[in-house]
Amino acid sequence: MATGHAPVLSTRALNRATMARQLLLRRTAVPVKEAVSRLVGLQAQNTRPPYFQLHSRLEGFRPAALSALMESRQVVRIVTLRSTIHTHTAEDALTLRPLVQPARDRELNMFRSGLTGVDLDRLGILARELVEERPRSMKELRENLLRHWPDADPRALAVAARCRLPLVQVTPRGLWGRSGQVSLTTAEHWLDSPPRPAASPDATVLRYLGAFGPASVKDMQMWAGLTRMSEVFERLRPQLVTFRDENGVELFDLPEAPRPDPETPAPPRFLPEFDNVLLGHADRTRVIPPAYKGRNGVGNQAYGTVLADGFLAALWRLEETADTAVVTVQALGGLGPATREEITREALDMQAVMSSAPARDVRFGTFVDFGD
Repeated sequence: MATGHAPVLSTRALNRATMARQLLLRRTAVPVKEAVSRLVGLQAQNTRPPYFQLHSRLEGFRPAALSALMESRQVVRIVTLRSTIHTHTAEDALTLRPLVQPARDRELNMFRSGLTGVDLDRLGILARELVEERPRSMKELRENLLRHWPDADPRALAVAARCRLPLVQVTPRGLWGRSGQVSLTTAEHWLDSPPRPAASPDATVLRYLGAFGPASVKDMQMWAGLTRMSEVFERLRPQLVTFRDENGVELFDLPEAPRPDPETPAPPRFLPEFDNVLLGHADRTRVIPPAYKGRNGVGNQAYGTVLADGFLAALWRLEETADTAVVTVQALGGLGPATREEITREALDMQAVMSSAPARDVRFGTFVDFGD
C-alpha cells in the first residue's frame, strides 16, 4: 500500500496512460522492429496475433514487414514472459530469456516426478546437440531423449528441454500467410550469437514502466512471471515518481512518461486474443471493466477484443473465404450508434490490410455463449 500523499490516479487516467504507452491512442509511424522492442515483445501464443497487435498500433503497417524481420532473424518467437511465447527482437530473445529462467525452473519443478533419475545437466547437453544439429519438433525431442531415460515421463523430458534451453521456433512458423509445424533450435544457434548475460532487472523494470506504467510491483511481477521484485523498485525509487490508484495501491512510473488527460479521445481498436495490454497487469481494471471480467474468453479459448473509449467493450472474430471477409462484433454491453459506426469503420480498415478477400462485411451479432 502507498504511504504519504502520492497523487491518486483514477482508473480512467491509468487507462489513458497505458493506451498512450501501448500506442493505442493513435497509430504511430515507427519501424516495426522498434515497436516490438518498445512494447518489450508481443504476446504470440498463436501465430497471427502479433500482426494484429501491430496493425492496431502502427501507421501504415503491412504484415509483410513483420514476416521479413522474422525471415531475416531480426525477430523471433520464443518462450519468455509468463512462460508464454512472445515475438521478440533478437536482442531481447537473447537477454530476457535468461532473466526469466527462475520462472522456467518453477515450471520444471512441476514435472519432477516424471524425471526421477534424469540428469538434467546431461539432458540439456543432449537436447542442445539435437536441436543444433537441425531444428526438431517436440515429438522428436521426446523420442530421442526417451532413448536415454526410457523410464521417464516423455512429456516431462520435453518440458525439461524447453525449460533448460532458450528454444526459438524457426521459420516458416509464424510467417504471415504461411504455415509450418513447430520446429525448435536454440536462440544462440538461430541468431548466430554466443550466450548473452541476462537483462538487468533494473533496466527491465524501467522498460516495463515505459510500456505499461504507471504500475505496481505486483503488476510488473505478473507481467514478467517473476517474484521478489520489490527490492528492485526500492532501488529505483529515487529516479521514479509514485502515485496511488483508487484502492490506495502504490504505483511507480517514469517521471517523463506520458500521462494524458483522462478525457483524451481513444478510438476503437481491434485487438487479437492475448494482446499485451490485456495481460500486462495484475489489476486489469484499467482496461477491462469489472462487469466484463472473464468475458474475453471461455475456458482455454480466448477471443479477439474490441476497445471502445479505451476499455474492453466487445469481442470480434474474422471469418474468411476466397471471396469474402466477415468481421462479427459481439457487444458486451450497450454500444451507441456513433460508437457502432466508429467500430464498423475500424473493422473495414482492418480488413483492407489484414485480409486478401475482395468483399468485406461487418456484422453485429452473437457468437459466444457465456451461459448467462
